[in-house]
Amino acid sequence: MSRRLHSGKLSALAHKVEVDHEEGLTSAQLLLTNHDLKPVEPARRLWGPWNFVGFWVADSFNINTWMISSSMVVAGLSWWQSWICVWVGYFIAGFFICLTGRIGAMYHIGFPVVARSSFGIWGSLWPVFNRAAMACVWYGVQSYIGGHCVYIMIRSIWLSWDRETMPNTFSETSGTTSVDYASFFIFWFCSLPAIWFPVHQIRHLFTVKAYFVPAAGLSLFIWALVRAGGPGPIIRQSNTIHGSDLAWEMVKGIMSSIANFATLIVNDPDFSRFAAKPKDALWSQFFTIPTGFAVTSFIGIFVSSSSVIIYPGSEPIWDPLNLLESFINDGGSGARFGVFVIAAAFALAQLGTNIAANSISAGTDMTALLPRYINIRRGGYICAAVGLAMCPYSLLTSANQFTTYLSAYSVFLSSIAGVLISDYYFVRRGYLEVKELYDARKTGPYFFSFGVNWRAYAAYIAGILINVVGFADAVGTPGVPIGARYIYNVNFFGGFIVSSGVYYLLSRFFPVPACSDKWLEVGDEITDVSLVYDHSSGSQREFDEEAVVGSKKYDDEPAKM
Repeated sequence: MSRRLHSGKLSALAHKVEVDHEEGLTSAQLLLTNHDLKPVEPARRLWGPWNFVGFWVADSFNINTWMISSSMVVAGLSWWQSWICVWVGYFIAGFFICLTGRIGAMYHIGFPVVARSSFGIWGSLWPVFNRAAMACVWYGVQSYIGGHCVYIMIRSIWLSWDRETMPNTFSETSGTTSVDYASFFIFWFCSLPAIWFPVHQIRHLFTVKAYFVPAAGLSLFIWALVRAGGPGPIIRQSNTIHGSDLAWEMVKGIMSSIANFATLIVNDPDFSRFAAKPKDALWSQFFTIPTGFAVTSFIGIFVSSSSVIIYPGSEPIWDPLNLLESFINDGGSGARFGVFVIAAAFALAQLGTNIAANSISAGTDMTALLPRYINIRRGGYICAAVGLAMCPYSLLTSANQFTTYLSAYSVFLSSIAGVLISDYYFVRRGYLEVKELYDARKTGPYFFSFGVNWRAYAAYIAGILINVVGFADAVGTPGVPIGARYIYNVNFFGGFIVSSGVYYLLSRFFPVPACSDKWLEVGDEITDVSLVYDHSSGSQREFDEEAVVGSKKYDDEPAKM
């Protein structure tokens, strides 16, 4: 009797913590859908073209972008050569963003659901988990950088807030101090309210950021140039490498720009699904991305160059936060006020980047991993908790190779992007049966074999293998062949081309169901999709009549294997 009572209480508690979902779903469907995973209905399609412009302008002004040219200049490029690399790299990234974003904008579904069409209903869980785990790690890292902004803000008010003089309870090998950790925690805690808002409303945060942060960055640009009396020596120095070395460094510079964007290439459907019209997520993204990131990089180059004149005998200060710290040390109250405002803008920049690239992405992915109990909001808070618990400062110590692993992670994401894009544009010709993406029955077109599309996994692994030897070299493994290094220099393209090509060929020899014989996008006709199975009819495949428009070609059974 007591066991039955205890079981009843657990069942009641489990029911109470469930998230919103359609009534009448089967147990299997409850593992595939909830309100946040369903196609976005017209009432929440509120992102117009200017919202996407504001989103990317806001996202481009962050500390990583500010410093992206530093490694290129240190490697021997001139400033304008590094700037060309940024333009080219982000134009390519913008192109890929538009390719993946088109799927979300047309069918109003996020990355976890898009992945089901190519990797399979259950096979999609691995790339989704993959992306969620890295988003949590990046959330912690970006929050710690945001904590540096908070440290500067507090120190510009109270000079006694100094890591060098205040008591420290952390060990020297921990990678942080008590003051730095307190600043990190303040940033982390103040970020929590931003996670609460739904994705279709969070666009207002990016609108505010798009005005405030670029203005602050431009102010620092003017301040540094005026104080230095000119742009500094970096602008006048030419490249120190030539010939093939110069060409390969430019290639690596372009690849580093794309790698900086690899996570957003994969998860852009998480945002584009809220587009009012599919075209709203096209040109607004394609042109804003390279422009915004190139302008931020340009400002970073000139400010860093000016720092050599402001502080004679020093190396260029590429990190704007370190430069602001120096301004506090040798400035008066007016300078400290300026530092406070600019540091606040950088803190807002880090918040926006963390929400866009990590919190929402991880929340959406976790929703797909456990949709019965997790929605985007809950997933975002789980991401924040993991980001705090992982002690990101220990990963950012100079002796740690973890930042190299994070940067090289584009190798794995490029293979996922290659499969998604090849499946949608070349295999299915733009045709998706949206309702079937939430169907756990074996007769569904996306169930494949045991819910996994082996073609996608073969292509995914092939895209990784082409880069795995070069990746070993990037993390310091000796004895790597020179050819593998050259392949790894174009790592994103290598992984993308191999995975997309292998997937296309396998799908030609072993056809997948639910494909069109001509270009056929029908998603924008969807208004609301009921996912409950229609048991009154004998058909195993019932579709919302608005979800299917025009002619289509598909097999009723999965391809034999």
